[in-house]
Amino acid sequence: MSEHETLDLLVARDMPVLRPDMPIRRAVAILVQKRAAAAAVIDDSGALKGILSQKDCFRPTLNASYYQEWKGTVEDFMTAKLVTLSISADITDAAEAFITHSFHLFPVLDGDQFVGMLRRADVLQRLLEMG
Repeated sequence: MSEHETLDLLVARDMPVLRPDMPIRRAVAILVQKRAAAAAVIDDSGALKGILSQKDCFRPTLNASYYQEWKGTVEDFMTAKLVTLSISADITDAAEAFITHSFHLFPVLDGDQFVGMLRRADVLQRLLEMG
């Protein structure tokens, strides 16, 4: 892959996907089971509505452990203001995005449709291989 090729080959398409109305307890269990740092939140049309990260899950999980009751849905805890990358972006664009933002991954879109997630470690590995 050259620095000008698209991100298509680096995008992880096997990461969990959640629905906004899913109970938060179920979503936390999915992230833990899949050992995923985060999951995309997709509506019925396939549009990206947000991201639910492990960090987002600490508040509802802590509250559940204290009060012995789970409350809320994915939509209540997800991050809705997103920074995304286009599938047509190149690896340099991706590296610059990871430098600018402290995220571990970015959702990748083809137009307005969710394609998958780009992980920081995968971009770093590819840059190392190129150098």
